[in-house]
Amino acid sequence: MARLRVASAAVAVTIVATAALAEERTAPAEGTARLEQVASFEHQVTGVTVSTDGRIFVNFPRWTEDAPISVAEVTRDGRIRPYPDGEWNAWRNARKNQMSAGDHFVCVQSVVADARGNLWVVDPAAPATAAVVQGGPKLVRIDLKTNKVAQVIRFDEIVAPQGSYLNDVRFSPDGHHAYLTDAGAKGALVVVDLQTGKARRVLDGHPSTQPEKDVVVKTDGRELRRPDGRWVEFAADSIALSPDGRTLFWKALTGRTLYRISTEALNDPRLSKDTLEARVQSAGVTEPTDGLWIDRRGRMYLSAIERDAVHVRDGDSVATLVQDKRLRWPDTFSEGPDGTIYVTSSRIQDMSWFKPENGPRLTTQLWRLEQTGTRRP
Repeated sequence: MARLRVASAAVAVTIVATAALAEERTAPAEGTARLEQVASFEHQVTGVTVSTDGRIFVNFPRWTEDAPISVAEVTRDGRIRPYPDGEWNAWRNARKNQMSAGDHFVCVQSVVADARGNLWVVDPAAPATAAVVQGGPKLVRIDLKTNKVAQVIRFDEIVAPQGSYLNDVRFSPDGHHAYLTDAGAKGALVVVDLQTGKARRVLDGHPSTQPEKDVVVKTDGRELRRPDGRWVEFAADSIALSPDGRTLFWKALTGRTLYRISTEALNDPRLSKDTLEARVQSAGVTEPTDGLWIDRRGRMYLSAIERDAVHVRDGDSVATLVQDKRLRWPDTFSEGPDGTIYVTSSRIQDMSWFKPENGPRLTTQLWRLEQTGTRRP
């Protein structure tokens, strides 16, 4: 999810056995995938990632509550445990002046496991998508073998200024670069040299990273607005990288245009602002989306937030993979080692921002897609 303008050490989750889901599964129409619940959480989840050895990690941002855990591993016994440890997860908004923002998770937006045995954590450090906590924005690398933090790349106010909200990240196949979206007040991309830790903010304010003014997000058949009538604007949010690492795709959530650029251009700090902007291309028109993912076969998955659905784009063809009323605001995708696609539903349209009667806490879910085919949306 993008920026919106305008307990205990272990928290139980429900891991649902396949057999127990027989009555709850979507009755698939011909050519659709089967939606299977993996876990249910007591707090609002956004990110999910699955490592090469099948470990599942999730994260819980501090949007409407002071979440007790920011990053967690889903364990085999049906619980989540703070990851990599309790100390990194010890931050609380209520203790802001007592804790260092640089070595604690402040407000984590996404987690991504790479192919080299690392878990990366994106921390925009802006609770409630409001003010950025000084010294908090960072990209954290955790070694999955040792379960220890191995690298912290901190972003200064040039890369992550006030009003920013770093959203999601993708990694080049050679492990040299990371690419992030900034879904904040002024959308941008961030390119990180992972060997030096140097980061550059690019396409800052460029039309490709901004909300499209004629787009209004609709859920449940009506415009998504706050009680005072304000609608929502989401800047650069969705991001995906081609399997060969040569092309980066992104779009504003409050937008329909998908953009692309060669990573060769992004990686070259010598290119002028105008030259880089001239390399941006339109890659087609979609609908408002949150998460994007490109699988090993080169198919792009799109979270159709207005339809409670997941669409898949194969070449120029777009089809519905699954549509289910339980899939409220499909948020983030990940691909397991066997090719299974996982997706979180973060229920953003049910938040107290839009429905004050719901209160600060939401129960959310993690799903996997058992694919049997696709049909036209």
